[in-house]
Amino acid sequence: MKNIVNVDWLYENMGDPSIRIIDCRFELGNPGHGFNQYIKEHISGAFYFDLEKDLASRAKEHGGRHPMPELDRIIDKLGAAGIDANTKVVAYDDQGSMMAARFWWLLKYLGHEKVYILDGGFKNWLSKGYPVTDEIPSVSRKEFKANIQHGLLSDVYEVKEIIETKKAILIDSRIEDRYAGKNETIDKKAGHIPGAHNYFWKNCLNAQEEWKAVDDLKDRFKKFKKDDEIIVYCGSGVSACPNIVALDELGFEHVKLYVGSWSDWITYEDNPIAVGLEK
Repeated sequence: MKNIVNVDWLYENMGDPSIRIIDCRFELGNPGHGFNQYIKEHISGAFYFDLEKDLASRAKEHGGRHPMPELDRIIDKLGAAGIDANTKVVAYDDQGSMMAARFWWLLKYLGHEKVYILDGGFKNWLSKGYPVTDEIPSVSRKEFKANIQHGLLSDVYEVKEIIETKKAILIDSRIEDRYAGKNETIDKKAGHIPGAHNYFWKNCLNAQEEWKAVDDLKDRFKKFKKDDEIIVYCGSGVSACPNIVALDELGFEHVKLYVGSWSDWITYEDNPIAVGLEK
C-alpha cells in the first residue's frame, strides 16, 4: 500500500535520518490525554502534534469543531521537527489511524508527498514488543516549503452547490445511526447532508485496526468510478480522512475533504438536513 507502512518496516528503518515520526494520539472529549500519553511513552524519535492545537484552529461560529489550522503555525512546527521536502514522515495514533489520517491529509494539502500512516498505530507497535521511550527528541530545524493543493479542500458553499447540481458525490463517514439522525450525541442537530452516501470510516480497517487489503477496499467503494468527483465529510473533518486515504489507495484523484463537515453545516440555518437512510 502506497500510504501505509507496517511496524516492522519502521522498526528496521528507525536509524534512517530522512525519516520523521509523528505521534498524533488524541482523545476526543479529553484534550490533554494524548499529550500526557506521549510524555509517558512514545516511539523513539517521535514528535507530538496535537489535533486541536496543531492540526486544527480554534472553533468559531462557522467552520466546524476542527477548522483548518493556521498554516503559518503548522508550517513552522513542521520545520522545527526537521521536516523538509526530502523527509519521509510516518504518523501514528491509537484511535484506528483517525488522527494520523488527518495529519496525512494536511501534509498532502501542504504539498508534501512523502507522508505515511503506521498500520495498526501505537497499539500494533506495542504488541510487537518494540521499544518506547519518554525522551523528547531534538533535531536541527529545516525549511518546510508549502505548495498548497487547493483541489483537496471543499467548503460549505461548494457542498450546497453540489446538492443542486449533483456534479459530485458526497460521502458521510460517520457511524450509521448518527448519519440517520437516530443517535446524535455530539452535535446540536441530527441527520446528514441530503444525498450523501454513508461509508463508516472504521470499515476501512479490520478487527485489529489495521488497514484492509486493497482488494477489500476496492469492493467497498465499487459503486464509484475513479474519475468521479467526491467530497468526504464526517462530524468535524477528522474521521473523514481515513476514507480519503482509502480512496487515494485505490487511485481516486478527485477527492476533497469538507473540513468543516457536519458541525459546520448545521451552523447555517437555511442548510437542508436529511434523516433516515438514503434509498
